[in-house]
Amino acid sequence: MKTMKKTIALLVAVSMIVGCVIGATLAWLTSTSGEVTNTFTTSDITVTLEETTGGVKREFKMIPGWTIDKDPKVTVEEGSEDCWLFVKITEENDLERYISYCTAEGWTRGDGSGEGKNGVPTDCIFRQVKKDDATKTFSIIGYMNGDAFVADKVLVRSTVTKTDMNTLTESTYPKLKFTAYASQLHKNNTDQFSAEEAWNNANSSATPTP
Repeated sequence: MKTMKKTIALLVAVSMIVGCVIGATLAWLTSTSGEVTNTFTTSDITVTLEETTGGVKREFKMIPGWTIDKDPKVTVEEGSEDCWLFVKITEENDLERYISYCTAEGWTRGDGSGEGKNGVPTDCIFRQVKKDDATKTFSIIGYMNGDAFVADKVLVRSTVTKTDMNTLTESTYPKLKFTAYASQLHKNNTDQFSAEEAWNNANSSATPTP
């Protein structure tokens, strides 16, 4: 009986030793990579519209046949995405009767909607601006001196008379206003917005530059 107990005890001990040995050899091969973090940042388009002439009130004295310095410039700020840039030009109080001007080079004039039209209102000019473009500040208007364009000036028409000016009051002075808008150029990785689509986007959702 004692011999059997010793034999059982010995078998149990041997089994424990074998179990420990087997357990020690069952180590799995493992590996863990470093973490890769993807951060999605914001994008934006910012435009500014500035003018240095005319003082705080932006008032200009009209003398028939004379030119007037008038240098509104629009800038797409650094860091902005590719965009369509628009400037709305508003004339008030029969301005064309008194002032001659035209838009600066590089702009396209809106010609309204319909077949063959670009879909941008006729009182707007527009252009594309890419984030890698070297120039992002643009003159808006000037006047024609014969065949030569003169930037950042307008011409008082020589046909304006003293009588014409005597009829003007503070509420009827001719005025020229500018408002800048911008809208992203691309709708996705492969397609661009048309000028008309971009104008509708900008006009309906963007805050115009004062």
